[in-house]
Amino acid sequence: MRNRNANIILRGISVLFLSATIVLTIFSLINYSRSRNNYPLGMTIAGVPVGGLTPAQASQRLLEVYTSPIELLYGDAIIQVEPAVIGFQPDVDGMLAAADLTRTGGSFWSGFWDHLWNREPAPVAIPLRATLSEERLRDYLQSEIASRYDLPPTPAQPVPGSTTFLPGLPGQTLDINRAVIIISDALKSPDQRSVLLTFTRDSAARPTIDNLEILLKQIIQVSDFDGLIGLFMVDLQNGQEIHFSMDNKVEVETEPDIAFTASSTMKIPVIVSFFINRGDNLDEDTRRDINLVLGQSDNNATDRILDRIDLNFGPLIVTGDVEAIGLKSTFLSAYFSPERPIIAPTRNTPGNQRADVNTHPDPYSQTTTSEMGTLLMDIYLCSQTGGGALLAAFPDRMNQSNCQSILDFMALDRLGALIQGGVPDGTLVPHKHGYVPDPSDLIIHDISDTGLVYTPGGNFVLSIFTYHPIQNIWDITNPLFADLTRAVYNYFNIATQ
Repeated sequence: MRNRNANIILRGISVLFLSATIVLTIFSLINYSRSRNNYPLGMTIAGVPVGGLTPAQASQRLLEVYTSPIELLYGDAIIQVEPAVIGFQPDVDGMLAAADLTRTGGSFWSGFWDHLWNREPAPVAIPLRATLSEERLRDYLQSEIASRYDLPPTPAQPVPGSTTFLPGLPGQTLDINRAVIIISDALKSPDQRSVLLTFTRDSAARPTIDNLEILLKQIIQVSDFDGLIGLFMVDLQNGQEIHFSMDNKVEVETEPDIAFTASSTMKIPVIVSFFINRGDNLDEDTRRDINLVLGQSDNNATDRILDRIDLNFGPLIVTGDVEAIGLKSTFLSAYFSPERPIIAPTRNTPGNQRADVNTHPDPYSQTTTSEMGTLLMDIYLCSQTGGGALLAAFPDRMNQSNCQSILDFMALDRLGALIQGGVPDGTLVPHKHGYVPDPSDLIIHDISDTGLVYTPGGNFVLSIFTYHPIQNIWDITNPLFADLTRAVYNYFNIATQ
């Protein structure tokens, strides 16, 4: 009887435990089934934690993260940008589908077993899926950022009444290629959504050539020179020109350009013509004479060079050669020594037929500011690239070596005044200056200089001719030449002025 009662008790206890086990198992099964409706703990989608969330909740969280504005920092500006505006679209449905496959794709009972033993599943990371229109992003950066926030460089400005310039300010330009990369990274990040945009510094621009021309005219107007002046300048980097004339500080027309006495500047065409007609095979006597012509402005040596061109008609051949390269108001009809005969009458040219201005030029040796400057420009272009009118007119008789030789000889003219007086010591300035007393009154009325100035910031040709009907006073005209040259030099070399 006692044993029977014990068996009943044991059987009851067993049923009780079995019932409890079944109940707990069913309860755990229900909980596990419910948990499979949510994403497993530790899961991330596109870097966003979604463990324990339903697909709807996960979708909402992903949209909150990846459609939130990104912050662009550019200079002092802070710009908020909606991702959709620049063509960024997260593929939320695609990412959730991949997450669902991970959530429901495993064995139910295997997962339930792990759940019973409280084994956490391995973390799962679903990568970002999104599309980005680089074209829309670039368009936005150009039209909305660069166009509004880029800073153009401020050009240097001339200081009125001086030969100097106020330095300009550098500009900034958005680095669009770099911006595309770092914005793309920010759009794809759940938490790093602030971007510091980079830019390139643009050097401060040189003043415009129009500003330089204004400054040069102001220098003349405040000077003590009250005669006639012609100025011609060429930027040898881009061919831009300045050309003007002023009579007693009032601007006059430059077309046709005004005829001046050429005086010793005519020795440039003489030596050019010698190389055209006799080549560069120079004997010692010829080399010495060219040194004297261009280095010391020796008239007798110039006549010997003219005789080497042609014993009877050297000056006329020089005139013909410059006409061949388009110089219509430059001519030589006599030798330089007064005892030599005049070999041709004076000529009518566009420059000396003007009725509004008259410099009373030498009837046998004339040129204009622009024609002498143009000739020197052609010599330079010939020496550098084999270009210019000289080689075009005389392709079989002129070459780069000839042209460079002419410039080397011209560099021997070390006057240290006029154009050379306006540049720093050591600056290379091949040039030829000229001034001569008028035979009628033995007073100097004309002072001129044409030079090629080599500078770190760019090379230029400068040609200046002056005339005064009473007297061209050196102590007034020489500083004016130097100031004009200094202003042009500073224009090309703002940083070192």
